[in-house]
Formats: sequence, C-alpha cells, structure tokens
Amino acid sequence: MTKLKVLLQLLRYFGAGWVFFRVLYALKRRSGWLKRRFPAYKWSDRPLSYWLHSDIPATPDGYVQWRKQSGIKFFFEDLPPKDLLDSSKVVDEAEKILTGSWPYFTTHRFDAGMPPNWHRNPVVGQEITTDRHWSKISDFDAGDIKYVWEPNRFSVVYTLVRAFAITQNSKYVAAFWELIDDWAKCNPPQMGPNWKCGQEATFRVIAWCFGLFAFHENATPEQISQLVAMIAAHGDRIEGNINYARSQNNNHGVSEGVGLWTIGTLFPELKNARQWARKGKVVVEAEIRRQVYEDGSYSQYSPNYQRVMLHDALWALRLGELNNDRFSAKTYALIEKSAKFLQQILDHDSGNVPNHGSNDSAFVLPLSNASLEDFRPVIQQAQYLIHRHRIFEGFGEDLLWLFGPDALNSPRFDIYALSGMLSAETGGYYTLRGQDSWAMIRCAEYRARPHHADQLHVDFWWRGINICCDAGTYLYNGDPPWKNGLAGTAVHNTVTVDGRDQMAPYSHFLWLDWSTGRVHYHDETYWEGSHNGYERLDPPASHRRAIRRVRDLWIVVDEVTSEHDYPCDLHWLIPDTPFRQGANRIELQTPEGNFFIYGSDSLQIVRAKEGNVQGWRSRFYGQKEPALSLTISKPIENTAYLWTVLSPREISIEQTTHDQVIIDGLSAKLGHDPLCTIEES
Repeated sequence: MTKLKVLLQLLRYFGAGWVFFRVLYALKRRSGWLKRRFPAYKWSDRPLSYWLHSDIPATPDGYVQWRKQSGIKFFFEDLPPKDLLDSSKVVDEAEKILTGSWPYFTTHRFDAGMPPNWHRNPVVGQEITTDRHWSKISDFDAGDIKYVWEPNRFSVVYTLVRAFAITQNSKYVAAFWELIDDWAKCNPPQMGPNWKCGQEATFRVIAWCFGLFAFHENATPEQISQLVAMIAAHGDRIEGNINYARSQNNNHGVSEGVGLWTIGTLFPELKNARQWARKGKVVVEAEIRRQVYEDGSYSQYSPNYQRVMLHDALWALRLGELNNDRFSAKTYALIEKSAKFLQQILDHDSGNVPNHGSNDSAFVLPLSNASLEDFRPVIQQAQYLIHRHRIFEGFGEDLLWLFGPDALNSPRFDIYALSGMLSAETGGYYTLRGQDSWAMIRCAEYRARPHHADQLHVDFWWRGINICCDAGTYLYNGDPPWKNGLAGTAVHNTVTVDGRDQMAPYSHFLWLDWSTGRVHYHDETYWEGSHNGYERLDPPASHRRAIRRVRDLWIVVDEVTSEHDYPCDLHWLIPDTPFRQGANRIELQTPEGNFFIYGSDSLQIVRAKEGNVQGWRSRFYGQKEPALSLTISKPIENTAYLWTVLSPREISIEQTTHDQVIIDGLSAKLGHDPLCTIEES
C-alpha cells in the first residue's frame, strides 16, 4: 500500500486535524520539544511547598493539621467493619505480596520482590533504566512495556487496604508507605518508563489516594507530605500531555481526565487544583459523550476497555457526589446506557461477557474477590450509582467501598432484565437468546478505529460455557506470531477468503480498508448480515451469514460468492475440552453434558499449534491456553454454502442438494432471501 493511499485513508477515517496533531506530536517527540516541555528534576527541587497555595501551611505537621480540617470527602471516613468484607482470599493474597509474589494482570504471578524492581519486565528479564527521558522510550522497549507498567499501577494497594480492614495488622500499612518511599527513590520525575503514559500515572494516583485515605491515621506527617507532593507532580505530568491522550479516542482520555479531576478535587490546597479539577471534569464529560454511543456500546469495541471507562467514571462521579460537584445528567445517562449494554451481552449463568476486541486485563478497581471475567460487579456498581438499588445477589464488597454499608441493605430488582435480542446498531452488536443458550454477533459500520478484523464473528454460549469463543488478545508485543497476533480474521468465528484478513493490516494497532457490515434481518429467532471486507479483492468476493434458532438447535449458514474460485475457510474456536470426532461433527464432553457441532464438510481440528496462532485462546493478558480450532474448507466455485449446526443433543443431518439440508426433520433451504429458510420436511 503506497504512502499516499495510507495518508488518504487516515484523512478519511480520522480527519485532517487528527493527522496534523499526530504528525506534529511525532516531531515534538523526535526534536526534543517534549523533553524541554517536561524537564527532569529532583524530588527535592519541588517539595510540597512548591505545589501548595501560599496560604497553606507547608511544614509537615502544619499541613497534616490543615488536611484534617479541610472537609474533603472520600468514599469512606472509617474502614468498613470486617464482618462486611469477604475475607476468604484477601489476607492470603496480601501475604504473598509482602513476600514479593505480585499479581500481573490480576491472575499471573511473578517473583517481583518487595519492593519490586519498578523497571523490569519479568518475562524477558530486561530493565528500562531511568537514564532516559520518558519521551525517548518506546512502547516496545524491554519486550512488552505493559509488564514494566503493571506493578507501577499499584493495584496491590487495594489488597493491602482490604487486608488491613480485616486484620488491623499494621504490617500492611507499613508495606504501603515502604512502597511509596521506594517508588520515589527509583523514579525521578520525568525520567524512565513510568512517566511515559498519563493513563498509567492516573491509575497509580487513584491507588495512592485509596491508600492515603485508608492509612493516613497510621502515617507520619512527613510520609503524607511526600505522597501529596508526588501526586501533585503526577497532576502536572497528566495535564501537560492530556491532548495526546484525547487524540487516541479511547479510555486514555477518560482516565487522564479522571486523574486531573481526582487530584483537583481531593487536594484543593494545591495551587493548580481548581484548574485541574475544572479541566478534568470537562475532559471526562466530553470523552464519555464521544466514546459511549447512544446504544450503550463503546468506541473501543472492547468490553474490557468499556469496564475501564466505567471504573473511571464510577470513581469520578461518586467523588463528585460526595464533594458537591456532580457531573451532568447526560454523563449519568450515558453511564447507565453503558451498563445496560454490558448486561445485554452478559452470560447470566457465569457473569462473563464475550472476550471480544482488545483485552489487556486492565482492572482499575479490584475491590472484591470477584473474578476478572465477571462483569456483574461493575454493572451493579453503575446501577447503584444511578438508581440506588442492586440488581444481583452478592457482590456487596464492590458496592461497600464506594457507597458505604447502606448499599448492602438497598432493595434489589433488575430493570436491565435480559431480553431475547439486542440490536446495538451503532456499535455493531446483536444477540439472540434461547432458554439455555445465546449468541452474540458482530456486524459493524465502524465509527472509530477497529482493533480486530472480526465482521460476522459469532460468540455462542450454552449453560454458562462459551462453546464458540473469541481468541482474546494474549500480547500486544511479543515474538512472532504474537505481535497482537489474535486480532486477525482467521482466529475469529467467521469466514476467511483466500486466507486474507477482512481489512488490510498496517501496524500493531491500525487496520486500513475498513470493512463495513450490514444487517439484513433481525428478530428474536433469526439474524442475517453481510460485510464488504472482501470486495477489495480482484475479482471481489462477498460473505453473507445467517443465524437461526429453531427449538434448541442453532443453525449458522455462510454464503460466499465470487467469480474467482478462491478458497474459503469457516473457522470456529472451541475451549479445550475432551471430544470425539466424526467425519463432519465433533462431540464435546463438557461439565454440563455433551454438546455437538455439525459441519457441512469435514472438520479439521488443530489444538495449540506451536509457532502459529491457530488453536490458542487468551482469557488473560500475557497468558495463552490451548483451544480447539475447527475449520471447514472449500473453494467458492461461484457460490459456496458452508453451514454449522450447534446442538445440545445428537441429531440426524442429510445434505440433499448443495442448497438444501434436512436437519432433525427440518428442511433448511439455503440461499435467496432470506439466506436460511426452515420448513417441516
């Protein structure tokens, strides 16, 4: 693809203003302008007195006394009673942290040390030292920089606070202040990898604030003064580069706005506090309006990043309520729509949602023992924020920390009850639901940058099991083929033509030749749509898909047409489970009973193919696990029909003609309009 064509597509998708800003930003970074704009300094050069209003006492004792009388409200004045907390795992987790065994991306553990090496990637064993300004450090230094950033988010603070609330053991308090002091010694302002990203700075700040308000009674005035000066330095860093975050049109803009809002609201004594609070609030509201669509879906096309945005918003909106500075009604309305959307793609047996789109396992507010995959806590928190009642049984600790003990006694009823179908047309999400099974379909006309080439992908769930699943993400930057290798079409539950992706890959995170999906029909038992991703081939090809639910059977029909005999491959990804294989079927042996998948042609099965992305799935960032990759292949020959039947029981199937199949006594006619017609045979 020529540079001119790339430029024209960037202008078309993002606009001239965005292109100009990004080019100018790259020039600022390479020329050293950013380094001059954010000069490095020593902590001692800017002590707390540097950041305070002139009329605020700057001595540690005087400052702490002023803070006690400031009237600033946080989520809690006193820690919750231990009998209201879930103590089953948190103390054990806190003990592991004290021994240096730290969680990465919630579920993976490394021997990081206590305090950890703040600059080391434990996977590759490399460090990014602090001898360079943050603007001179690449995202791909030391392998995947996310492994360096992960402990610097200070997510362990929530565990230490929860463990202290249960045990009252002061060693958890001492650990918090030890980590703060060591981080300051190892991370001089503006130097090294941990100053590179404003969103990472925000996550660190809100964790520090959580620890500060929990442990301030057990801290010295000097410790408190040091931490507030560090928080102020983060505010200065976030504000100075927030336009870059906003140019990404994703959760970075929301997060960094929340960072400014948080610092300005909780620390009004800082001389820039009013400016930071005002600017942060404007950014948060503008970015939520831009990123949360009217149907509740999210512009990043990722439930995981949608939860990041919701956690950011819950933190900010609740602090606003407590400090008499509420956000707008429009913002509250969009948060409610976002929560409602997530519930509509929720598997009500497991509490999980499809592992769709980019997923780096970010978890901003780990306030309970709930699984990272369980979305019920964040949905319930948003519901309570809006309506002050619960919708799920349990998940009380997540509510408790933000809203207090009264939340646990609030009435419970579900105004987001799952319907038979969801049509989120703006985001491109659709569902069909049966009695104990359901499906989510992707068919989007992109309004924002797509991250996965997954038009017409189907996620299928049965009795809480994700029978046909999304491969996830694994790594943004790893050795080939793992440079964001699970973003392509071939690992999604859809069709590839000529082995191509539906869009043209250009870089790690950028697709060109965006495909466009179109929905033809959608009711409570039938969905049909198509996309134009293969019209760029010469000669072009088209792909149309239908999903029909009949009794307890699900029939998926794919029609691929072209004047050229391209090979086409229908792919399904199945969790790694014992199975028996026939010529054109597979019998899965699941904890909920046997489940059958029938195909129009013989099924080729690959499991965990080394050096290849086939046969793998990633439920958590940085971790991959074997899966069953099922493929049905055939040439197009003008028109190819590929069909799949998903069934909880063994059935009879007979292909009578190329466009007619008898399925369990039902005649399925393929082609024409609609694509799949069912009649009694």
